[in-house]
Amino acid sequence: FRPNFSHTLILTDSVEARNRVSAKLQTAMDTEFPGVRGRALKTPLGPPVAYPIIFRVSGPDIAKLKSIGDEVAVVLRKNTKTVEVNTDWGDRTPALQVEVDQDRARALGVTSLAVARSLGGAVSGATIGQFRERDRLIDVVLRGPAAERIAVSQVEDLQIPTAGGRTVPLSQVATVKQVMDEPIIRRYSRVPTLSVRSDIVEGVQAPDVSAAIDPQLNSIRAKLPPGYRIEAGGAYEENLKAQSSIGAGVPLMIFVWLMLLMLQLQSFSLASMVLLTAPFGIVGVAIGLLTFRMPFGFVAMLGVIALMGIIMRNTIILIDQIKQDMATGTHAWIAAREAAVRRFRPIVLTAAAAVLAMIPLTRSVLWGPMAVAIMAGLIVATALTILAVPAIYATWYRVKRPNAA
Repeated sequence: FRPNFSHTLILTDSVEARNRVSAKLQTAMDTEFPGVRGRALKTPLGPPVAYPIIFRVSGPDIAKLKSIGDEVAVVLRKNTKTVEVNTDWGDRTPALQVEVDQDRARALGVTSLAVARSLGGAVSGATIGQFRERDRLIDVVLRGPAAERIAVSQVEDLQIPTAGGRTVPLSQVATVKQVMDEPIIRRYSRVPTLSVRSDIVEGVQAPDVSAAIDPQLNSIRAKLPPGYRIEAGGAYEENLKAQSSIGAGVPLMIFVWLMLLMLQLQSFSLASMVLLTAPFGIVGVAIGLLTFRMPFGFVAMLGVIALMGIIMRNTIILIDQIKQDMATGTHAWIAAREAAVRRFRPIVLTAAAAVLAMIPLTRSVLWGPMAVAIMAGLIVATALTILAVPAIYATWYRVKRPNAA
């Protein structure tokens, strides 16, 4: 429970309505609530992150962390694509610090545990029972009045039990003073960590902004004392994790591809040639995503991997037709040329079926980039496969025209 934090979920009936509502809410919070940090956020489609741009500053000393964090925040504010740069620790707040004099405490029979329990019960409260309200159990907490919990003189008069069954005032065994302390100290991998965070303007990708800012922090990193470090987090870190998870399976994927191609073609040379045609759709993917203004994210990458399989399948169909024609005595040049003509209809029809099947997904916020990547990439790759594979085959095996043989 945080009395200074509120979270409201708003559901709209369309993406356009969501964009209109979020823009109006952000404008209202910026103009009508100047003392409030308000954010109108759209539900993320990927792994949830607190802020799209996060840089973690880790180290042992709290004051040094805040000093380094201020330098990192200055760099983030200079970037025109960041909005509302802040840290996750906040400002220092008044607090009561209790220092127990161990010698006097032992002489009076008072332990540090007894001091901690008495202070906890008076300040934070102690649960003495539960109250049932229908299907809910509500804790009954006993603690001192608010005036007694914050006044130094009242806390000093708090009675602490001794080992002999008596009580003594807290002032006899400890010193109570008011200090300014950090309200929240967050840790990452058990190390105190301050996060410098920001939102981004519309129309840009968080990983791209973080990638542009990260090299600018090298001058700060060069001056860091031992034990301190600055790491990029947020969407940039999650994107790297997603790409690493895909990259970890790439060697196995290529091995399976080669094994299946060898079983189908029974030739390492032909299998290598088929693998070379896999990137045919990259040009189409780039054109499609740029045209529809969609990001090349995780789902689009999955679409490219699926597209590569479809392209290699079409290449195998052409090569298999070439091998069949050559087995009947047809010259290799003519077989390569006629294979494109004979397999034109089935290749185009299957590609058209795949493209049409992706149309409903283009309106999806999550799967739209994948659908566009497959559609645009497959259209370009199909044309390149039909036109280029016979030429690649003839060049690969140095096939000459029949009249020039």
